[in-house]
Amino acid sequence: MPKKRSGGGLTKAQQAAKFLGVAALSGAVLAGIALPAAGALGLAAKGTVEGFDEIPANLKTPPLSQRTTILDAQNDPIATVYSRDRTVVDLKDISPYMQKAIVAIEDARFYEHGAIDLKGILRAANRNAQTGGVTQGASTLTQQYVKNVFVEEAGDDPTKVAQATQQTLGRKVRELKYAIQVEEELGKKKILENYLNITFFGQQAYGIESASKRYFSKSAKDLKLEEAALLAGIVQSPSRYDPVNDAEEATKRRNTVLQRMADVRDVSQAEANRAKATPIKLNVSRPKNGCITAVTGAGFFCDYVREVFLSDPVFGKTKEERAKVWNRGGLKIRTTLDPQAQESVQASIKDHVYQSDKVATAVTLVEPGTGKVLAMGQSRPYGFKSDETTINFSADKKMGGSAYGFPTGSTFKPFVAAAAIEQGIPATKTYSAPYDMPYPSPVQTCGKPWVNMGDTVENENEQEVGPYAMKEAMAKSVNTYFVQMISDIGICPVTTMAGKLGVIQADGQKLKEVPAISLGTEGMSPLTMANAYATFANRGTYCSPVFIESVTTAQGKSLPVPKSTCSRAMSERTADTINTLLKGVVDSGTGQRAGLTSRDNAGKTGTTDGRHNAWFVGYTPNLAGAVWVGAAGSKQIPMVDITIGGVYHDKVFGGEVPGPIWKDAMSGALDGKPAPGFNTVHIPEHNKDKGKRDRDKGDDDGDSDGGGDHDDGKPGDGGGGGGGDPWPGISIPPDLIGGGNGNGNGNGNGGGRGGNGP
Repeated sequence: MPKKRSGGGLTKAQQAAKFLGVAALSGAVLAGIALPAAGALGLAAKGTVEGFDEIPANLKTPPLSQRTTILDAQNDPIATVYSRDRTVVDLKDISPYMQKAIVAIEDARFYEHGAIDLKGILRAANRNAQTGGVTQGASTLTQQYVKNVFVEEAGDDPTKVAQATQQTLGRKVRELKYAIQVEEELGKKKILENYLNITFFGQQAYGIESASKRYFSKSAKDLKLEEAALLAGIVQSPSRYDPVNDAEEATKRRNTVLQRMADVRDVSQAEANRAKATPIKLNVSRPKNGCITAVTGAGFFCDYVREVFLSDPVFGKTKEERAKVWNRGGLKIRTTLDPQAQESVQASIKDHVYQSDKVATAVTLVEPGTGKVLAMGQSRPYGFKSDETTINFSADKKMGGSAYGFPTGSTFKPFVAAAAIEQGIPATKTYSAPYDMPYPSPVQTCGKPWVNMGDTVENENEQEVGPYAMKEAMAKSVNTYFVQMISDIGICPVTTMAGKLGVIQADGQKLKEVPAISLGTEGMSPLTMANAYATFANRGTYCSPVFIESVTTAQGKSLPVPKSTCSRAMSERTADTINTLLKGVVDSGTGQRAGLTSRDNAGKTGTTDGRHNAWFVGYTPNLAGAVWVGAAGSKQIPMVDITIGGVYHDKVFGGEVPGPIWKDAMSGALDGKPAPGFNTVHIPEHNKDKGKRDRDKGDDDGDSDGGGDHDDGKPGDGGGGGGGDPWPGISIPPDLIGGGNGNGNGNGNGGGRGGNGP
């Protein structure tokens, strides 16, 4: 006699024999259970017995989708993300009341039958035949589990979900065969555990642990009798028996479960009656899903982590594979986010720029030498309400950032200087640097030489007249000096240097080879700029940015993660020279208000035409950061006669608003950290007439770009090449960045596009 399994289950052979016997006896009995109108639907039992043996016996059980926890560098949670809110638990961590309640109401003979309850099938078939409809089902708890596996495997694909739940005889037969296999391989306790972990309990809660947390804010192991009965009753129809939206209907269903538990002697009638008399007492925990729930303003950092996961081939060869891993969840993702740095960034933003201001700010901090992104924040929080956004102003377009990034103004000039020094130009190099001049022509590019079509460039104010050497020109951000320099060395070395520093346009387009590139006309992201300046801090070695330290699956397996790749962008001598030059910017130049007093630091200001964008990008040997302030929408806002963070500004420039934000953010982030010094070089002072050198020295210091900065001088449109008006009385569109005529004539003469918003 075939051996009977413990727990009342039959052997696989017995189950198959009984199933086939019933099928042969009844023909369409199974179809009659779930499909009383099978004939009308064109379905028949024909072929069912023959096809049964051809169904593969191996049930592919997908890992259950769970919540993923994103952690900071100290392993503290930043946010929880999931496609399905589920936390898998062992049976021992589920209340015995819950185990008994679900069995009593869904499959009271669960421990007595095998995969298929033949008695239940015949009873249901008879009942449905009498009523002419489906008033009673016959699916065992095991069969329900199998169906849920199919649904889980279908994910969010509506076609696959429909196939997994379609009311057809073929699906029912397939489900039955897999149920036989599951009973044979898993046993009753494991099936019950799996069922309670996979099933949907409404309110976005999958699995009993999440359901218990959602409705009662407690773990499943702590559920009381009346609470367990309530959750067990929800399963049949999560919308109909939702206690949050219909307490009366949910109470009726709960009491039905309690009575059923008493009928099958899981509890006494007295216990059931006491539980029935207890009003439903919910303690609902609202779903907390996604980067919108991130702590300390880290929503945009969280979103960047998601973008990295979905785009980097290390997590899967195709976009679909990566999305599947992400949606399955159950991951612990430890990131590079430094909580001290993030808190400092958010505190500085809050102090200087209000969420409701006309303009916004974004700040990113990067660790030189490792590429680790330590903090990322902005004044417009992550969200969907007024004065909120899901656009990450610190990121490139492909990583969830603005469409074009933001023109960088004079913060681009150090890249020109680095390219020139690498070409053999000494830091003592002087140029005539007049107040205004035509763009030199022709200028060598990587291809066809650039030819001037009449564009001009000028400095911020008329007192800025050379000759200047590099140190003073950098400190004062003299436009004509750097235009003369780029025409001297050509544009190709500059774009090549930018490429080595990871400097790319935020929209993914190639940098335009025009002389005005030296004035920062192209749109970049704060992350790009912070990471490029980190290369100077790292003495010329560029390291690509990274956000993820480690990823661990629900099973404890470590996944590979993207690594920072480092390469030499310039010689140490060149980097040391740039560091020396940029120390002068914060010591006595346009960035004095940003300068840190307790440690070596360097940086550069930048303000674009119309004062639509203002920047400060700076660094210490162990931390680099970029701050942008400007319009957060498609409409450009000139930052003139404007109140930001409760403070009135007649005109905004890189050293005034972004500079102090950078200073406060960096100070807090570096508090208690080592204070190493730069390796500097000696740059002799240029013997220019002292009166000229000291003339008009002050807070604004003439940080003007044309393409470009307006850190001093008169506010105004700036035309194409400079901050003033080369032709009084002639109106020039304020957003046009170019040479003196600002014609933007299609070949990129002068300033090119510039001034673009997100």
